[in-house]
This record gives sequence, structure tokens and C-alpha cells, in this order.
Amino acid sequence: MKDVVKKEILYDLSKTITILQIREPNDLNDLKDLSNHAIEDVAVQKDIDLISITVLIYSIYKIVESIPDADYSDLIEHLKEAAENLQRNNLGGYNRNLKALYDLIRKSDAKVKLHLQDVMDAARIKKGTVLLEHGLSMGQAAGLMGLSNWDLQQYASKTNALDISDQGMSAKKRLQLAFKLFGVD
Repeated sequence: MKDVVKKEILYDLSKTITILQIREPNDLNDLKDLSNHAIEDVAVQKDIDLISITVLIYSIYKIVESIPDADYSDLIEHLKEAAENLQRNNLGGYNRNLKALYDLIRKSDAKVKLHLQDVMDAARIKKGTVLLEHGLSMGQAAGLMGLSNWDLQQYASKTNALDISDQGMSAKKRLQLAFKLFGVD
């Protein structure tokens, strides 16, 4: 795993843990913002590990209000362990934690359990659309998210993601992305 990817995943895990540490009404908005933030890194890095974390955060966002207290505690614990394992370069442990997190999401709510694949597909399609908005081609965005061009195009055509904008990215924003890409703070 590249250091810049590892750093971003650790950041995303840390922010998710901070958001979930205490249940608050604003958790949904914070998780949604974090999920959208992670997409910028996916667009820059095009890394499957970042995609996995982004989908995980989005899935947590979708079910966080319906998780029972016991499972909520387990969710936070697995997130902490995943971050610790990744920090120590224990990728086997990290991957086991991610699997446990996805299993926990699956079992947390009967409705989610029945529709997890739909949630995951919706997350991939939604995030694929955001990738389009960040300048990736239809083929690149669909490929990164494990979708067909057709699936992504059907959803994206209902949004403004395919609209051609004459606005470019500001120099300040390009510079910030470049600094982030090269790990300069």
C-alpha cells in the first residue's frame, strides 16, 4: 500500500471514529461530508483500498441511526482496531477488521441485511457519479467503482454530473490537491 493512500485511510478511519464516538444528531451530516471528502482522494489516487473505505463510510452513514447500541460499540471497536492494524502495517489484521465491519453492517438491521447489496450498489453508483464530477471519464469512474458504464450512465444522467461546466478549478484548489497528493502540509 502506498504511503499516501495509507495516510488518507488512517485519516478517514480517525475521522469516522471521532464522529461516531458519541452519538449526536449531526453524525449523519458529518459522515456524509467525510464520505464525499474521501471521493476526492479516490479521484486522485484511483486506489481500490480508498474505494473500499469510502464505500464502508457511506454504508455506515446509511445505517448508523438503526444500529443497536451493542453493535454500535463493536463498530467503533473494529474501526479502532483497523486503524491500529494499518498503523502497524498489519494488513492481515486490517483486512479482518474490514470484513468484520462489513459483517456487522450486514447484521445490524434486518432491512439493511436484506438490501445490503442495494446499499453497496447505490454507494458505488453515487460515488461513481461524484468521480464524474471530479473530472474522470465515464469508463474510469465505472471501472473504479466496479460498475458497467451503462449502470453509471443511467444514474448520472438524472443528475448534473454529466453537464459540461465551463468553470475550471481555481489555482488555489489545484495547489491544495497537489500538496495533498504529495503529502505536503
